[in-house]
Amino acid sequence: MSLYKIRLVMTGWLSRLLASFSVASTALGLFFFCSSLTPSLLPRPPILQGLLGGISLIVGYAIAKTLLGIWRFMQLRELGETNARHVSMGLLGVMSLLSILTLSRMTVWQNSIRDRMQMPPIDSSYPLSVSATSIIVAILLLLVARAVWFLVRSFANWLGRIMPPRVALVVSSVILSILIFNLVNGLIVKTALHAIDEAFAAIDEATDDEHSQSRALASLGSSDSLVPWNEIGKNGKVFVADGPTADDISELTGRSAKSPIRVYAGYNTGDSLEQRAKVALDELIRLGGFDREVLIVATPTGTGWLDPSAVDPLEYLHDGDIATVSIQYSYLPSWLTIMVEPDRSRLAAKALFRQVYSHWTALQKDSRPKLYLFGLSLGSLGSEAALDFYNLIGDPIDGAVLSGPPFPSTMWTELVRSRKPGTPAWLPEFRDSELVRFMNRDGTATSVDTDWGIMRIIYLQHGSDPMAWFSPSLAWSEPDWLKGEKAPDVSPYFRWFPVITFLQVGFDVPMATTAPLGYAHNYSPAEYIDAWIEVTAPISWTKEDTKSLKAAYADFNPSPI
Repeated sequence: MSLYKIRLVMTGWLSRLLASFSVASTALGLFFFCSSLTPSLLPRPPILQGLLGGISLIVGYAIAKTLLGIWRFMQLRELGETNARHVSMGLLGVMSLLSILTLSRMTVWQNSIRDRMQMPPIDSSYPLSVSATSIIVAILLLLVARAVWFLVRSFANWLGRIMPPRVALVVSSVILSILIFNLVNGLIVKTALHAIDEAFAAIDEATDDEHSQSRALASLGSSDSLVPWNEIGKNGKVFVADGPTADDISELTGRSAKSPIRVYAGYNTGDSLEQRAKVALDELIRLGGFDREVLIVATPTGTGWLDPSAVDPLEYLHDGDIATVSIQYSYLPSWLTIMVEPDRSRLAAKALFRQVYSHWTALQKDSRPKLYLFGLSLGSLGSEAALDFYNLIGDPIDGAVLSGPPFPSTMWTELVRSRKPGTPAWLPEFRDSELVRFMNRDGTATSVDTDWGIMRIIYLQHGSDPMAWFSPSLAWSEPDWLKGEKAPDVSPYFRWFPVITFLQVGFDVPMATTAPLGYAHNYSPAEYIDAWIEVTAPISWTKEDTKSLKAAYADFNPSPI
């Protein structure tokens, strides 16, 4: 073939390719792309922002293309050729200017988040990296979409031999949609989840020589224990072996202290949640947990992790006269556990609480420990499920600290929805604040003169925590937490866009623990110290003790495992 003919072929192919693009669809795709570059809850690295931008562009393009396809399928009236050309020119001009303006503002928008989280600013190459990544992602997704459409049209042409063309197109779309969904869900997704499950199972069973069971001769995991050391799991071993000793506590407070008791039944302890809970109760009784001043029933995150920022300081507050008990229900990250097994944390928390509460209520009220619940993330979801107020009316527990409540939380969602008028969703007040209060890094909105009731519950939440604020309704409805004054750790440039905000916050969820301590889904020891003081009201604790403890944990930054 001559060079001239090759040029003709290439020119014709390029002309057909350009003609296949709808100007209206491209305009909406560019609008979605520009909107996705505006700030959300978390700062994003260039690759992730580019991935979001490319996906948003194709989502916008696909929505417009689908709507136009339906319009034409129904043979509704369209603009004349001249008017259509004018409209197209106007749309392309407006969206081109908007794209240039948006790219020039990206650095300002990203730094508006990073400034509030005390992170260093991004460099000037950020927009270029994002643009390049977005283009590559959009092209790849477009090729996949066009391949699917080619299959739909080909199958429709074959079906057209036995049925009307329009009916064939609908039938072809439905059949291929079902086949592709089953292929993706049944093969790709399940294969990926199986691989992830095996990887995290291996991590959970890994042996860490740094964490031995030699805290005490009769401690959990010893030869006398009801829970074998190799059944506790990696995060369970970290929980049991770490933490302050009696000497550590005495050194900070100047008072005599006891060695805290920690009980943890791992994923391999028993064949069911009920069995794990029973073993944990028996071990708690064996170690004398019900003889302590304070007893904590803690629900871990999806990986089985209990945040030492919450657990360790509490043991200082009560001079070590405290026992904490927990069971593991998963080894997957919380955001993935929500997708795969959203009820596991609820079932685990209920199983353990039933066992502990049943034994606790059988004890003399004047000699039994004060009973509290604790949970972070999925642990918060589980712990609030254990708070069955109908069962607690006759003999209530003393309180709970629940941090980072995830979006499926029912009680937290209802409390925020029923907040006092005029109080923001990111720091609400509920009724007279005698039962429930909300706290962030700046404290609570409740007056210091407000008295607590019989039971004290505090929710620790950040305005920048995507695990709390994500919701499917973000796709079609502006959330309360974005209306009016925004939380101090949220960018003032954050605006709600239909569909786009859903994608933005959805992208933020897996990155929720990458923010600095005290932001997003990372809760600091100082926040927990204030919360636990409010809830447990330690008798001998002083303001000077609080200053010393916060100073001791000022640089403490554990990494979730």
